Amino acid sequence: MKGIANHWRIAILLAIGKHDGITLDQLVQQLDGNVKTISEHTRRLAIAGLVHKKYIGISVSHSLTPYGQRCRNFLLTF
Repeated sequence: MKGIANHWRIAILLAIGKHDGITLDQLVQQLDGNVKTISEHTRRLAIAGLVHKKYIGISVSHSLTPYGQRCRNFLLTF
């Protein structure tokens, strides 16, 4: 649960759940955040095993891992 113990991480997790394959730039636009902030939080979500990052050229695509999907579902019912 420590992996999602931040409002940015919760927002990122929910956004990735809605838009599988969303890029970092799209996350920044959608969440109206700072690139460094969003990048750091997606990195921490990946370390926690909640998000899978796929590098496509200079872009990074994000999707939820099965554990990330379960956390997202828990957040939505909570």
